[in-house]
Amino acid sequence: SGFSLAVALRALKYRNYKLFFGGQIISLSGTWIQQIAMSWLVYRITGSAFMLGLVGFASQIPSLVLAPFAGVIIDKLNRHKILVATQMLAMLQAFLLVLLLATSAVQVWHLVLLNLFLGIVNGFDTPARQAFVVEMIEDKNDLGNAIALNSMMFNSARLLGPSIAGFLLAATSELVCFLINGISFVAVIIALLAMKIDHSKAIKTGESVWEGLKEGFHYTFSFSPVRTLILLVALVSLAGMPYVVLMPVFAKDVLQGGPHVLGFLMGSVGTGALLGALFLASRKTVLGLGKVIVYATFIFGLMLVAFAFSRSLVLSMIFLVFTGMAMMIRGASSNTIVQTIIDDDKRGRVMSFYTMAFVGVMPFGSLLFGSLASQFGATVTLTIGGIACMGGAILFAVKLPELRKVVRPIYSRLGILPQLAEGIQTTTNLRVPPQN
Repeated sequence: SGFSLAVALRALKYRNYKLFFGGQIISLSGTWIQQIAMSWLVYRITGSAFMLGLVGFASQIPSLVLAPFAGVIIDKLNRHKILVATQMLAMLQAFLLVLLLATSAVQVWHLVLLNLFLGIVNGFDTPARQAFVVEMIEDKNDLGNAIALNSMMFNSARLLGPSIAGFLLAATSELVCFLINGISFVAVIIALLAMKIDHSKAIKTGESVWEGLKEGFHYTFSFSPVRTLILLVALVSLAGMPYVVLMPVFAKDVLQGGPHVLGFLMGSVGTGALLGALFLASRKTVLGLGKVIVYATFIFGLMLVAFAFSRSLVLSMIFLVFTGMAMMIRGASSNTIVQTIIDDDKRGRVMSFYTMAFVGVMPFGSLLFGSLASQFGATVTLTIGGIACMGGAILFAVKLPELRKVVRPIYSRLGILPQLAEGIQTTTNLRVPPQN
């Protein structure tokens, strides 16, 4: 049962998904180029680490506030049209940055505002994109593969973008980086417009946004498998994911290196994430992912602790490859299970709560990690975070058997567990005594 490329790439047989995949990989690379150039620009004009944090906070906080409302709107309207709109608005933001730099009028408050604007756009874009993937995949058995490929695409862009940005910043300027990002959106907009979409699907009208929000909240948090997964995602986003914020500290002060060391560390995480995505893409079914989440979350926490105590660059890089791998496998597996078991008409709302847990919690984790690290140092902070993640993994493992009971009938209904249904049939036939 070795690795098969055909199995790993099977979601690409759907024309719409192939278009989406191609457009997104170009656009996401542009987004990462812009992100690196943005932090470089902010640091260059202010020299303040606090401003770096503030600009990051401005781009992430709208996801927390807007996501639940965005979810209701995504379930009411056409997800395809929403994505075309969000891509156009994100493109506008990139060209506004180009304009500001071209007229050398740029001030840091412009950057905070433009990042806030992009954060609002992303508050709609992220859950819509997550919910839209399912519409492109006809066979639910290929859904896990599409989500793994999505993560692979995201992490390829995360490897490509920053390295291209580093080269561009050294050779040209931030303006060129923002311009390239703006142009990269053309690819994804063309891909979206080229899709064949069935617009006949009924769009829900009638209930108010507030009603929709209440229904979505109740559905998400009264359904134990979804609730438990979302809480685990939130815990890891608070206690584990903000490790990235401390990377410059480890590169500079702990490992006594320069910006190239930071590049090596981030590159190691990206390499691990890519390997993790390949592992998930080559899996044939969603079955058994619960156990995968337990192991991945535990290893993620363990590797953070190991990295915190490492004083050798080579060891640190090895630990980070495993960190990236576990982080990716845990995230994409959670996403796959949630997307597989929820009802279609509530997908936008559930994915918006998922996005809140994933993205919305992170800025608070960053603030928490920053203040703990300035108090107790980066090693202690990361160790606390890693232990919290391992604790979350153990709690999830304890709950897993009862979650399985809830999920099994859903898998049977979706035809993911056909052998289970047949198995029950045969055993009951054997037990029934012959009727006279």
